[in-house]
Amino acid sequence: MINVPMLLTIGLQALTRNRMRAALTVLGIVIGVAAVIATLAIGQGARAAVQAQIRSLGANVLTVIPGTVTAGGVRMGMGGITTMTPEDADAIRKECPSVVAVSPSVRRGAQVVFGNQNWGTTIQGVGPDYLDIRQWPVDDGAMFTDSDVRGSAKVCVLGSKVRDQLFGSASPVGSMVRIKDIPFRVIGVLSYKGGQGFGGDQDDVVLAPWTTIQHKLLGITYLQSINVSAATESQVNTAVSQITDLMRQRHHIRPGADDDFIIFTQLDIASTAESTSKVMTTLLASIAAVSLLVGGIGIMNIMLVSVTERTREIGIRRAIGARRIDILLQFLVESVFLSLAGGAIGAAIGIGAAQTITNIAHWPTQVQPQVVMLALAFASMVGIFFGFYPAKRAADLDVIESLRYE
Repeated sequence: MINVPMLLTIGLQALTRNRMRAALTVLGIVIGVAAVIATLAIGQGARAAVQAQIRSLGANVLTVIPGTVTAGGVRMGMGGITTMTPEDADAIRKECPSVVAVSPSVRRGAQVVFGNQNWGTTIQGVGPDYLDIRQWPVDDGAMFTDSDVRGSAKVCVLGSKVRDQLFGSASPVGSMVRIKDIPFRVIGVLSYKGGQGFGGDQDDVVLAPWTTIQHKLLGITYLQSINVSAATESQVNTAVSQITDLMRQRHHIRPGADDDFIIFTQLDIASTAESTSKVMTTLLASIAAVSLLVGGIGIMNIMLVSVTERTREIGIRRAIGARRIDILLQFLVESVFLSLAGGAIGAAIGIGAAQTITNIAHWPTQVQPQVVMLALAFASMVGIFFGFYPAKRAADLDVIESLRYE
């Protein structure tokens, strides 16, 4: 019967005889496990942050924009056509059962001026339903109404960043700002929304009635996009199908011809972000895992050296009754102990590194318990895999030759 406590005792004694060598041996495992845990924590944190930012845009949101079309042999790029009209937005609202809110949209960049302060931002013309679509409450004041849209009223609602740049902490409600030398009365301030994860800031915006921006700032009659909210997340695909059929009918697009519009959904963006994040996380973890393999090779090398150094000891143990399996398990225990010790130290360092990155660089990280357990399990497998050959070599030593070894 195998005496496990005895094997552990002998293995620990053998390792403690060469503490420095044992410490250097586990260094590769420590670095590998720490790198795997830290990189996966960064990847998971980034993925969670991107998903949260996408959800902040509204899970049921669809955006209809002008697409591509070929006219006279010339293919126009996305947004290069102007066939989307306010009547399209009205038709979507009335004829698509899966849709609960619609907002026409036009936009342009411009300077907003208040007194001696000015700020370059995005001026977005929308309808009153826009805030419901985006699930974006007003923090101060109120949103403009359908009456303001019909009358092309010169009123606006500021994003929190624009408010901070022009008014500081003071309430701007009731103040007058100028956009392209046109006076607008501020009637509200949006609540803080945060960055959208694609290089932009959602709070750096000014909202105004789309008719006002369309006629007074842009001088156009078409829409640049239509924002739509499906009734539920499960009805997003149904809404896409209904809007597609309606728009093709309204734009007289023949069967088989290309659509002159494109419909984006937040689910599409979330899926793309998820796929990209998984690829990057897998790539980083794979690179980090190379350190584990290097550590495993280091363990094999040291265990082979240990077998050579302890050949006579192995011969004596065999001569007094130790079996091949006892010798094999003894060296395997030492190898697994080295890898597990390195894995435990590496896990602690990896978790600490992830927390340090969050505190210093303010990057989101997310350490998952299953990742730590997987890294430790992989480290033990490395110990078994790379320790088996030296252990088998020790077990196969000839007793007589081992006793003669000097």
